[in-house]
Amino acid sequence: MEKIKLEILGLSPSQSQSGSFALVLGEEYGNRRLPIIIGMFEAQAIAIEIEKIVPNRPMTHDLFKSFAEKFNYTVREIVISDLREGIFFARIVCTDGTRDSVYVDARPSDAIAIGIRFNVPIYTYENILSEAGITASVAEESDNPEELVPQSVRQTRSLSEQLKDMSYDELSKMLDEALAKEEYEKAAKIRDEMSRRN
Repeated sequence: MEKIKLEILGLSPSQSQSGSFALVLGEEYGNRRLPIIIGMFEAQAIAIEIEKIVPNRPMTHDLFKSFAEKFNYTVREIVISDLREGIFFARIVCTDGTRDSVYVDARPSDAIAIGIRFNVPIYTYENILSEAGITASVAEESDNPEELVPQSVRQTRSLSEQLKDMSYDELSKMLDEALAKEEYEKAAKIRDEMSRRN
């Protein structure tokens, strides 16, 4: 499947979800935009690296880079690889230069924060841009990038709210299914809701 190169176009605070940000990516040779809702910590990690601010102490993503370099690993590229049930998935493509590439699953926000530290390209696939992307003309008409997030993706932000309405048995079953599908981010949210009730 052919990859489409993306670039970071903007990062702005979420107007509907406190502590979240809208990260807007754009295709390099096209007019589509891919808005992704990310957490405050990841947004800060991305912004600090873009602005070349050196924090007093290394952040988690800086630690990842130092750790990788100590073991002669480098990052080749970041790929926003999948979109399932409104949740984006990403892969960090690494190599030590002697073996085939190694793929590390990650949240897109973490993958991008790491990728910009290694100064590597960010990619996605056509099916993801078709499903979750918007055109530049629509993006330019809006002052709020967050409202551009397609409804199918926007629903993930309310997963925690959806979980509150489910019974404990339903949550338990959903947790088993999420773990079986290796959807760990979703599983963590389900587990948190179950723990809240105990």
